Amino acid sequence: MGVTVAPTSHRPRWLWPLAVANLVANVGIVVTGGAVRLTGSGLGCPTWPRCTEESYVVHGELGIHGAIEFGNRMLTFVLVVIAVACWVATLASLVRTWRSRRDWRPFVLATVIALGIPAQAIIGGVTVLTDLNPWVVSLHLLVSMAIVGVCVALLDELRGPERVASTQPLQRLTWLVLALAWVVLYLGTVVTGSGPHSGDLESRRTGLDPQLMSHVHAIAVYALVAATLGLVVWARGGGQQPLASAAGGLLLLELAQGLLGFVQYWTDLPVLLVGLHMLGAALVSAAVTWVVLAGRARTSA
Repeated sequence: MGVTVAPTSHRPRWLWPLAVANLVANVGIVVTGGAVRLTGSGLGCPTWPRCTEESYVVHGELGIHGAIEFGNRMLTFVLVVIAVACWVATLASLVRTWRSRRDWRPFVLATVIALGIPAQAIIGGVTVLTDLNPWVVSLHLLVSMAIVGVCVALLDELRGPERVASTQPLQRLTWLVLALAWVVLYLGTVVTGSGPHSGDLESRRTGLDPQLMSHVHAIAVYALVAATLGLVVWARGGGQQPLASAAGGLLLLELAQGLLGFVQYWTDLPVLLVGLHMLGAALVSAAVTWVVLAGRARTSA
């Protein structure tokens, strides 16, 4: 039986590419932000919103660290342009059919994304002004993860396949998986903030034992994998194929992330592997959002 997609003829043709670009760009900023941290460039521009007390732009004396941090700041403007363009497109769609709930939802989601990016820039500024306080850095990354999830929800609202709702127990399990995923993401930021990759050689750490926090993080990962595996088996046994497929994709990501985490732990946290782990975390945020959405009904009405 073929998959039916809700009609979108009244929407601007450039809305979908912009929504995809929103997701790609927000995953990308997680990676570039990780590069800032992993290269010790977090204070490459020592103040905010200027790069130095005298200038908004980087200069040669700041070296490669200044260039990396300034480049990451400039990418924020790219995200803003994409997000605002996407918001305008959802607004144009809403104006054409303002009575439709189906067009109000994309508009609200696009608004959250458009407001979230400048909010992220401010949080990023606070991280610099607090000399990379690890708890503020943690918040900075987690907000990016949340925005990635909202981007996935926007894509589903625009062109997600029609599907029936899963049973209430299955839907509750999807929410449990989401909660566990966010516990894992949070603990991952705590592990990083306790270890050697805090963004600058002089920046403070959390003061927590990195080895202990790594074990706590691993326990949360075990719980997440177990819950996701249970969801896959239950959804497949109940004939909920869209949910089973979404949960299966998430499970594969979790296993890959777990393997990567173990390898980097036993190889003294090489920069490249930590960067890949951060990319994987963003993909997990996207995938777990899709799991929750896959358990909900969606029609073209």
